Amino acid sequence: MNLSIVIPLLNEEESLKELHDWIVSVMQSNHFLYEILFIDDGSTDNSWRVITELSEVNPNVKGIRFQRNFGKSQALHAGFKAVQGDVVITMDADLQDNPEEIPELYNLIIKDGFDLISGWKKKRYDSVIAKNLPSKLFNWAAQQTSGVKLHDFNCGLKAYRKDVVKNIEVSGEMHRYIPVLAKNAGFTKIDEKVVQHQARKYGNTKFGMERFINGFLDLITIWFLSKFGKRPMHLFGALGALMFIIGFGFALYLGIDKLFLNRFGRLITDRPQFYIALTAMLMGSQLFLAGFIGEIMVRSKKNETRYSISEELNTK
Repeated sequence: MNLSIVIPLLNEEESLKELHDWIVSVMQSNHFLYEILFIDDGSTDNSWRVITELSEVNPNVKGIRFQRNFGKSQALHAGFKAVQGDVVITMDADLQDNPEEIPELYNLIIKDGFDLISGWKKKRYDSVIAKNLPSKLFNWAAQQTSGVKLHDFNCGLKAYRKDVVKNIEVSGEMHRYIPVLAKNAGFTKIDEKVVQHQARKYGNTKFGMERFINGFLDLITIWFLSKFGKRPMHLFGALGALMFIIGFGFALYLGIDKLFLNRFGRLITDRPQFYIALTAMLMGSQLFLAGFIGEIMVRSKKNETRYSISEELNTK
């Protein structure tokens, strides 16, 4: 199979048939063997009914329905687990991603040998203040922190070699950072392509300003995981040793001063250095303990269920 198209969605019943027909037209004109995998992330409208009707007409349409809303990352994880195509395309269901871009994205993976191509919506039709400016700030911070030089981490239109999606773990809210996850997994042939951004035709955006706050928090998380996820003792142990040395240094100074330099001076407990020493040594011990606990958790981690599926269509 040439292509797997993964489309996570939440309450997009109005756009699904139009998107399906558009994708099918592109697939047929380019003679692709394909599958379209819709992941219904707990929609409360008629999205699943529309997906079911499309699957009855087109056997290439497959569906996964979550019991409730678990988030886009979990939807992509379920989709990546089920895909069969040599190239995997992700796109949003709101018609803001243009399916006409798919053939060129496919060629960049197959013919040019890239592992991942990320879409870059250079010209956007979103609100400048509410979305464009925060997005630029977010993308700049992501570039500086991750070392992956992409202009648009948030673009839902991306193309992947199949090996990439089978070897990365998309959890929490990490869907924004799939290129970073791919890089950390050893896939270095990552680039971007300018893609056409369409104005939203139906409904309202599902994302508010809070997604950018969450995005920055996730950025810190993924930085930590990429640096110390497999060796938390390297961070907590180093900080713990530093704090303990500082505390021990103050304690040693107080001891020498009391025993040899100022034997009849004020009590050690009346001096602020005593509390600095005590606090620093306690913090150092706690950081060491946190490092040990982190190491134990890394070594004993088991796979956990992050979402529950209520129905599937044509995925077996």
